[in-house]
Amino acid sequence: MAKHRKKKIQKKEAPKIRKFHRHSLTRMNLGIPVFGFIFVYIVIMVILASKKTSIAGYEVKLGSLAKNTTARGICIRDELVVKGSKNGYVNYYTHENQRVSTGALVYSIDESGTLSEILRSKQLEQTSLDDSDLLQVRNEIQDYRKNYRDSIFSTVYDFKYSLEGTISRIANENLLSTLNSLSGNYVMENSLSMGYAPNSGIVIFSTDGLETLTPQGVNEDSFDEGKYVKNTHVENSLVSSGEDICKILTNEKWSVALRWDETWEDQFTDGDYVNVKFLKNGNTSWGQETILNNAEGKYLLLTFTNSMITFAGDRYIDLELLTNNRAGLKIPNSSIVNKQFYTIPEDYVTRGGSTDSEGFIREAYMEDGTKSTEFVDAKIYDKEDNMVYIDTRALNPGDVLIKPDSNETYTVSSKASLTGVFNMNNGFADFTKINVLFSNKEYSIVESGTKYGLRVYDHIVLDGESVEDEDFVFETNL
Repeated sequence: MAKHRKKKIQKKEAPKIRKFHRHSLTRMNLGIPVFGFIFVYIVIMVILASKKTSIAGYEVKLGSLAKNTTARGICIRDELVVKGSKNGYVNYYTHENQRVSTGALVYSIDESGTLSEILRSKQLEQTSLDDSDLLQVRNEIQDYRKNYRDSIFSTVYDFKYSLEGTISRIANENLLSTLNSLSGNYVMENSLSMGYAPNSGIVIFSTDGLETLTPQGVNEDSFDEGKYVKNTHVENSLVSSGEDICKILTNEKWSVALRWDETWEDQFTDGDYVNVKFLKNGNTSWGQETILNNAEGKYLLLTFTNSMITFAGDRYIDLELLTNNRAGLKIPNSSIVNKQFYTIPEDYVTRGGSTDSEGFIREAYMEDGTKSTEFVDAKIYDKEDNMVYIDTRALNPGDVLIKPDSNETYTVSSKASLTGVFNMNNGFADFTKINVLFSNKEYSIVESGTKYGLRVYDHIVLDGESVEDEDFVFETNL
């Protein structure tokens, strides 16, 4: 019995089983789908990335674009050239840029030269200048400094002669009493000729041969300053009969002609006015616009009714045309593209589909040939003149659309283009219509706040021609 009992005890202790195998299989089965999901996700991301195009973007911001244009123009005035009646030495008795009345004494011509010697001796006795005289000299020096150009060095000599003449004329004005006491004898001897202003106006002691220039006579040679010669008439100089003595500007109305710029095509109109800044002194004035279609070219003529005396001695002046200075959304011109769209009457737009989006009711046919209808979802890019602009991929040419609550139909065919940019906010190129207010060579100002337009901080494709609508894009410069 004892032996039999011992054998039973051995049978109970023998089997020792741990059931881990089934538990490990369960854990392995849960990891497989998780790993598979991650793997599929990576594959999808790689495929999408391979389809995306690396694009340089631009962030839309509010800004201003000054359309101001600087140009150099040629002055056109009513100018009367005064010529000498005999040979002799000329003396002047009025200031440059001084207004004179008809019959006022302007100059004298002395055949013998004796008067010049007497005036010179009197000048040596009285050489002091008062404050107004010094102011005139100082203003002439400042004007020269502002208008000096290295390319036209000859103006240095013009300035020298002009300054010498100014000082001599100031001194001569103080000697009129002396001249009056002497002139009787000289007139009797027929050696002294007195010169009086034939018209009222502004006296200028220089001529350049362009005094008879008219707006219709302006051509490219008129702007060639390399050929321009300004003759300054110097005090006590010897002149011949018929030679230019001075000129008188007889009208306050004057004009400036500018070379035409192609970018001005939509900016200037005959009869309109433009605000102009004179760079010589910084003053502004309104000029009336006239477009000149001359035989040798196109020019813009600006006519003024004031400020003539300020530029009376200048043939060429620099202007800044203050045409535009408006604010809006500033974008680069390289982003702007044009795209074709179908144009459909606005009355045909309805709502439908699972998302209640905008679209159209289109005629369709069942497999058995029965006529039916279907809703076509279509994004509207713009509305203008009761027409909506629809992407050409949303519909097909020849599609028949049905007007809601009506039997009227419209066949898709007409197209029109819109100006816009490609918005890339959502990772793909999405055409967005813009309204350009004005442009320069690099940037444009776009109207903000439009229904289908851009918004501040939108990201757009910098090179609009490099992508197509709905291309996947990602920005490289973020």
